[in-house]
Amino acid sequence: MKYMLLIYGNDELWTSFDPKEMQEIVAETDALNQVLFASGELVGGYGVDDQANARCVRIVAGAPVVTDGPYIETKEYLGSFSILDVDSLDRALEIAALNPASRFTSVEIRAIPHGGVPET
Repeated sequence: MKYMLLIYGNDELWTSFDPKEMQEIVAETDALNQVLFASGELVGGYGVDDQANARCVRIVAGAPVVTDGPYIETKEYLGSFSILDVDSLDRALEIAALNPASRFTSVEIRAIPHGGVPET
């Protein structure tokens, strides 16, 4: 089963670390990712661009309307995500707890029930 781990944060949190501490957190995360890649449990892990560069698309009156988004007033925003391929929700929860970010913010876990592969 595939699961997505979503890591949220805010500027106050991420800027509270001194640069050396942030390097250590990144190194811990990279080390965990290498172990999970080697075991085949990590499909991919990705940081995302700053929320100020995000855009939202909606269809209004049949035409696409593009706006800035998400709303910058939101305190927490998506900072990164990982895709796991594990045997159970319990294992996904174990991995989420191993992620260094879980010491500072919550790590959201969502099942990915559809494979994203076109039917033939």
